[in-house]
Amino acid sequence: MNRNIKGIIFDLDGTLLDSMSVWENVDKMFLEENGIVPPKGISDIVKKMTIQDSAAYFKTRFGLKLSCEYIINRIEEIVSEQYKCIIPLKEGALKTVTLLRQKGYKMCVATATYNSLANSALKRLGLYSSFDFIITCSDVGVGKDKPDIFIQAAEKMKCAPFETAVIEDSLHCIETAVNAGFFTIGVYDKINEPDWKEICLKSDVTVKNISEITDILKKG
Repeated sequence: MNRNIKGIIFDLDGTLLDSMSVWENVDKMFLEENGIVPPKGISDIVKKMTIQDSAAYFKTRFGLKLSCEYIINRIEEIVSEQYKCIIPLKEGALKTVTLLRQKGYKMCVATATYNSLANSALKRLGLYSSFDFIITCSDVGVGKDKPDIFIQAAEKMKCAPFETAVIEDSLHCIETAVNAGFFTIGVYDKINEPDWKEICLKSDVTVKNISEITDILKKG
């Protein structure tokens, strides 16, 4: 399957890194250390919020006598510890990224994760030098619901959307990329399993393992 793909935009969490379970646990860890038994489904609620909104939600929902600033700083500390020490690569990620770089593709990481954490994780896991740059939602000044992060990433690589592959595990981000004219590859992640059937319908191609991407992106 030959495609004229020149640039590749990788998502970080759930695609390159096996990190979604960590994100699921961060909110629970924060509540537990403040003496609160996490209600069922709490992570499903707050993962759709910005960190500022989730801090305000925790404060009011559970009557925490903590400032929002403290809550944000503590959650960031917990996340930072995970990225710097614990989170592993997805199976096949190192080999796949290395091989695609050798084949001459322009590549970047576009993520909602803090830039410093993305850098720390990729350096620790030996992937940092494979990418031309890392771009985050804060770099483009928009929320992750916008296509701007993909568009600006493609522009930095000097690639048009139709010649750029967006590799994502999130249904919402895949829909965003499709609407902006990108070629999309949906990657299976257990956390997003409820959306998998729809991801398969919306994506141009789907893979169960990231190692399959090298065959899909053979240059014509």
